[in-house]
Amino acid sequence: MTNLQESLTRELLRTNRSGAYSCSTIVDCNTRKYHGLLVVPVPELDDDNHVLLSSLDCTVIQHGAEFNLGLHKYQGNIFSPNGHKYIREFSIEKVPATVYRVGGVILKKEVVFQHYENRILLRYTLLDAHSQTTLRFRPFLAFRSVRQFTHENSTASRDYQEVENGIKTCLYAGYPELYMQFSKKNQFVFSPYWYRGIEYPKEQERGYASNEDLYVPGYFEMNMRKGESVVFAASTKKSATSGLKKLFDKEVEDRHPRDNFLNCLVTAAHQFHNRRGDERYILAGYPWFKCRARDTFIALPGLTLAIEEVDYFEKVMKSGEKALKQFFAGKKVTSPIYEIDRPDVPLWCIWAIQQYEQKVGREKCLAMYGFFLKEIVKFIEDGKHPYMTVADNGLLYVEGGREEAMTWMNSTANGHPVVPRTGYIVEFNALWYNALRFCANMASYDKNTVAASHLETMAEKVKESFIDTFWNQYGYLFDYVDGEEKDWSVRPNMIFAVALTHSPLSQTQKKSVLDICTRELLTPKGLRSLSPKSSGYNPMYVGPQAQRDYAYHQGTAWPWLGGFYLEACLKLFGRSRLSFVERQMIGYEDEMFQGCIGTIPELFDGNPPFTGRGAVSFAMNVAEILRTMELLEKMNYNTEEAV
Repeated sequence: MTNLQESLTRELLRTNRSGAYSCSTIVDCNTRKYHGLLVVPVPELDDDNHVLLSSLDCTVIQHGAEFNLGLHKYQGNIFSPNGHKYIREFSIEKVPATVYRVGGVILKKEVVFQHYENRILLRYTLLDAHSQTTLRFRPFLAFRSVRQFTHENSTASRDYQEVENGIKTCLYAGYPELYMQFSKKNQFVFSPYWYRGIEYPKEQERGYASNEDLYVPGYFEMNMRKGESVVFAASTKKSATSGLKKLFDKEVEDRHPRDNFLNCLVTAAHQFHNRRGDERYILAGYPWFKCRARDTFIALPGLTLAIEEVDYFEKVMKSGEKALKQFFAGKKVTSPIYEIDRPDVPLWCIWAIQQYEQKVGREKCLAMYGFFLKEIVKFIEDGKHPYMTVADNGLLYVEGGREEAMTWMNSTANGHPVVPRTGYIVEFNALWYNALRFCANMASYDKNTVAASHLETMAEKVKESFIDTFWNQYGYLFDYVDGEEKDWSVRPNMIFAVALTHSPLSQTQKKSVLDICTRELLTPKGLRSLSPKSSGYNPMYVGPQAQRDYAYHQGTAWPWLGGFYLEACLKLFGRSRLSFVERQMIGYEDEMFQGCIGTIPELFDGNPPFTGRGAVSFAMNVAEILRTMELLEKMNYNTEEAV
């Protein structure tokens, strides 16, 4: 904790169900413009999150001497006021807890984000003190979008109003009021001041502007007795201060202990939950991602079914079904789900429903989604998708992939995809074949022989065309084929043809594809997005935006792809691959102590030491690791049953 080279690379994320969050480093020194103690959506302004309260500095005062426990980085590589040197202990089982020691004073700080309100709660407990101790709290206010910076200005309002045990204030019109209150009476001293030149090193690394000024309206001060606790609440709503201590205890009680790898991932999974009125969604990641259609359907089974939360699957799928039906009908999509028009989204939706069927059985699945499945297949078969048609050979053909990113490999440079994939795309058609077989089986179970026969006929046609189109003489699959153009790059998208329940490949072909992926793409952090042997390999996701865009899908490693790879291993080789898959899981377990504590980042460098990069927490990665763990558990259980 006292070594900033170590502690500043480790972050903490706390969220609620509205998309609001609290995020910083484990020593409370903000290193990103996305960091903040209270970061909330302000739909009246835009669809971004906004940093209201950047941080809260606590100062211990004893015998007239002041010891500030805060920490900020300023221009010139200056850290002040170096509060991290007083840290003696840090733990994060249910909630983050930091113990500071200043002479004879021992102070414990705990943090929790309320589940269903935009309210951050901090509890300070004076564990030991040999004489009268005073605590002083300075709030650093930003009131800005996570994509911008604030600087000293005369527009910011200095007005505030006293409320119960605190104040409320709002710097700019259009923003909600920020309530800052304590569970104990205190004195607020109005002493407005701008702290200038605060710097965010992560933004420097990313090639962005990196400094701003933060406004401090004054400070709160109170005396504390040994053994006494006080709870601070920052919220967009007024808090009942008499109930803050009970509220803090209740929120802690509702948290899962992070005492093992699985529980860390379950907690991370819950952080992606998003509620808008009666509807439920999945956020693609933190701190900058929103709800995206493809990510939702890929992540949904792992984030819900794999941890026995079938009801949440159904709630999210209900929202996804509504959005897709609006898109199918050519209506405006009213749900806050982005990129619903990407051509593989309906295919991933069918895959997610297939995982649901494997969990709850065909009868319940038919009752819930039987008609919806028919709608999806008919929409695709009738060629109604604006970017995708069914070709004469039965395969799905995607148009416009050179001008616009159509697949999950969606980074762009100068207005064009870095990886232009168009025509017959390998994972689209693997998903299409799998969808046809799955829907045929569902129709057969429903005794709809006409529909089942039609779907089987289509699937057979796709199977034959898939082999003719994608299989090459070197034992792997082309990434895409467009007329005479065939992409020979060794990419991980072919793994889906092996991992999916229904595959157009023979056993020999599956093993050959898996072998290529193992030799050229496998890392301890998932599959690389491009083989080192392929031209354009760029495995290090570092530098300014343009440099990172060119590396994004050109060699970086992705854990969610690794999930499908490991599923393919277990399907092909069964119990003989159990120990191998378990060893791969260890590579992810190590990440619980790195980066953002207790979760998995967006991607990793494709070369050693495979450093985590991008968003601090990514839904598809957490989901696929959880789904792999469930597959392992099932196989281990079946092994024990056999014995």
